[in-house]
Amino acid sequence: GKLEDLEISEEINACSIYIDVDASDENGKSKTEKYLLMFKNETHNHPTEIEPFGGASTCLGGAIRDPLSGRSYVYQAVRVTGSANPLEKLEDTLPGKLPQKKITSLAAAGYSSYGNQIGLATCLVNEIYDEGYKAKRLEVGAVVGAVPVNYVRREKPKAGDIVIVLGGRTGRDGCGGATGSSKSHTDTSLRLCGCEVQKGNAPEERKIQRLFRNKEALKLIKKCNDFGAGGVSVAMGELSEGIDINLDVLPVKYLGLNGTELAISESQERMAAVVESRDADNFIKLANEENIEAEKAAVITDTGRLVMYLKGIKIADISRKFLDTNGAKQSTDVLLKDINFENNPFSTKNACSLKYHWFNMMEDLNVASQKGLAEMFDSSIGASTVLMPFGGKYQMTPIDVSIQKIPIFGNSVKEINTASAITWGYNPSIMKWSEFHGGIYSVIESMSKLVCAGADYKNIRLSFQEYFEKLGNDAVKWGKVYSALLGTIYVQSEFDIPAIGGKDSMSGTFNNISVPSTLISFAVSTVNSEYVISPEFKSFNNYVYLIKHNMKENYMPNIEEIKENFSFMHENIKNRKILSAYAIKFGGIAEAVTKMAFGNRIGIDIKEEHHFFNLMPASFIVETKEEIDYKNAVLIGKTIDKYKIRVCGEVIDLEEIEKSWLEKLSSVFPYKTYEDIETYPASYYEAKTPFICKNKKAKPNVLIASFLGTNCEYDTQKAFYDSGAHADIFVFRNIKPEYIKESIEYMSKKIDNSQIFMIPGGFSAADEPDGSGKFISAILSNEKIKTSIYKLLERDGLILGICNGFQALIKSGLLPYGRIGDINENSPTLTFNKIGRHISQMVTVKVMSNNSPWLYSIPVGSELVIPVSHGEGRFFADEGIIEELIKKGQVATQYVNFKSVPTNEFRFNPNGSVYAVEGILSEDGKIFGKMGHSERYGNNLYKNTIAKDIYNIFENGVNYFK
Repeated sequence: GKLEDLEISEEINACSIYIDVDASDENGKSKTEKYLLMFKNETHNHPTEIEPFGGASTCLGGAIRDPLSGRSYVYQAVRVTGSANPLEKLEDTLPGKLPQKKITSLAAAGYSSYGNQIGLATCLVNEIYDEGYKAKRLEVGAVVGAVPVNYVRREKPKAGDIVIVLGGRTGRDGCGGATGSSKSHTDTSLRLCGCEVQKGNAPEERKIQRLFRNKEALKLIKKCNDFGAGGVSVAMGELSEGIDINLDVLPVKYLGLNGTELAISESQERMAAVVESRDADNFIKLANEENIEAEKAAVITDTGRLVMYLKGIKIADISRKFLDTNGAKQSTDVLLKDINFENNPFSTKNACSLKYHWFNMMEDLNVASQKGLAEMFDSSIGASTVLMPFGGKYQMTPIDVSIQKIPIFGNSVKEINTASAITWGYNPSIMKWSEFHGGIYSVIESMSKLVCAGADYKNIRLSFQEYFEKLGNDAVKWGKVYSALLGTIYVQSEFDIPAIGGKDSMSGTFNNISVPSTLISFAVSTVNSEYVISPEFKSFNNYVYLIKHNMKENYMPNIEEIKENFSFMHENIKNRKILSAYAIKFGGIAEAVTKMAFGNRIGIDIKEEHHFFNLMPASFIVETKEEIDYKNAVLIGKTIDKYKIRVCGEVIDLEEIEKSWLEKLSSVFPYKTYEDIETYPASYYEAKTPFICKNKKAKPNVLIASFLGTNCEYDTQKAFYDSGAHADIFVFRNIKPEYIKESIEYMSKKIDNSQIFMIPGGFSAADEPDGSGKFISAILSNEKIKTSIYKLLERDGLILGICNGFQALIKSGLLPYGRIGDINENSPTLTFNKIGRHISQMVTVKVMSNNSPWLYSIPVGSELVIPVSHGEGRFFADEGIIEELIKKGQVATQYVNFKSVPTNEFRFNPNGSVYAVEGILSEDGKIFGKMGHSERYGNNLYKNTIAKDIYNIFENGVNYFK
């Protein structure tokens, strides 16, 4: 393989490659930064089958901790799951199993809860449906992280070095996780195995992410390991050839844990870091400053033995040579099955009318809309999202690739253009027919999806996720695994593209049923965000082509033709001749053109008959402005200004097909609320005089408060930094009583020396109930903090709260009253979204009042397109109170529809805020709170959504002091 970019290190628990990052400094000068890019996939099938919420949430936590231990900042995630029919009747649930609907809905809630809390952009969420997954669910997460090369130190530990344990405490919930993750499910599993499912703590893992962004802390770490399977035994045992471990110093959740429990309990949010003895105290200090518990737990030795002590007694003493044998070597026989080439999944037999078949295909579970599922996941955190999960004006065309810009470390870089792209490939219908072909086309599908977005196939790296039935010593069953791997090796060899990671699970059997043979190919590459394209049709009267791959005999891929097609796609995307592209999947050409039409409600006129529903691997539908001349390009038709598909003498109404596509899974994953649509009058308020600050400052100081659950602090800091301010992040510490007192004192002094006080967004306890808003408002009510806030306002200082910060301002009384504690049962509040779940999408808000320094330079009536992401964003107040707020110019912004009218319609006002209120002001305009994430902006973001002028509230706030 071509592995020149691979990082070689004995401590890496994730795929790790070197990349060049295209960046620019604060003066706009281009520069190249050397980064490590890390990615990892993780499966938690058995735990999710047993306890869906906890199993799925710790699947993500487990995926994060591997690249995190490599010192990378994890900023991107995708989720691929497998379920049996979630629409099946409750009475059809197998004995010893949970209902499919319960498993799939709770698992989605668990994964999104963890990801939303830790602050991980999750733009690609797909669920595969196959009756075989009734045997056991498929729950897979994959993440991407990055770090500048010069932040990372990799050295072999020496005798006398100290191992520091940091992060979450040890408990019994992590015992048995190693074996439980791949254990067979039986009739008694639900009753007996729940204790093996870990209890994740996302805010705790977020703290470690923050610590590992600190270059000073990272440069002290010689080697690091996460507390995955095996707990202390593995996390510390793998660090060195010799180590003495003191189990007594491990922080515990409760008393009474014995030596075995302390030694094997795993955790999503715990790390073991090796530092030199002279650096140990300093490292612990840096961890404590991030509100993290840290203890010296072990000493590196030159004895060549793993030794554990409990209460001064040696309870384990094992030779490293024995551990290095990796246990007994095993072998088995393999028998390959014959392939029935006549009965293959690539061609469909259409006995019905074309129109009927088209509707039927779009309602297939593996084609139907998963919009209600995907929008549960925060897709814009990090201000790095290049493509939102659903694109076009109507946010209806689903993407196939997650693309996030590489995060910025420090202040030497202002903008980064390089992005990481990750996607997946797998088709159960191919794999069940032939595991060999299944392995081949899993890889090719994942590559095709990346190519559609603008990636160069030559730079792709792979990681596999395998999931098969319980194998035992059955040669035929082992033959399925062997065949799938042979298929992947064939593709890797032909393309010179290596798989550099993977994970397997061979336990997918329940009684007499088994999961379909599953091999998912995760494909990762870097792309220039400037050239990324999205799949929705862009405009009328454009050409639509099929870029066709003609399979060889026995449905083998034509590798040379695929390479030519991939190169053609890359070149013509980069030179902007291809405007949109979609890789053909389950539903053939029909699925591709229909989904491409949804985003902007652009129809298509198809002139000739094609094999509309055939599975066509490595083929694409592309949209161009001009005709193209390419040997594998077949003209399909042209886009039209009617929301219809005209094909072979039939007319398919896209509005009807869109509705049936959306409704199929709506009982499992609601995609909207069902209520009468209301609109509200636009009530403008224009400030009569400009806002003048008495205390000028050329570079105002901004205090960004980071509380438990905060995850938007870096986005917010960059927004203020780019606007010309000096922005400090202050971490409120609460793990010890004395830390709370110190934090209050320090926070009070910091506010006294600041011109702007900012409370950013985040989540705690999945934003329920009231998220961390109640905790933050309690801190604001402290007399010292309250006094400092009042002094800040008296000297014309400003306060801003976004999302969770808005919630805190409302709960404290600072909004709308400008005073802390002045609230009663009739005061405005923020409560649960009407749809009953988290919502992440783009919205359009209109500025109704500029009665604030934050808004004064923005013309009243201006519209802004911004991302929202929250579980509790519904503004609620009595009509009389809202009328009073409008009268005083305190309703700052409202959600509006395409006609610029405030509305309660879900797709425009997704939380159901009364009077469509998105943001409000204090009466004097100095305090501004809003739900939409105005800080999540940058170049080449949200490229598949509506483009409008960006009015910078941060710049307004900074300029007020100038």
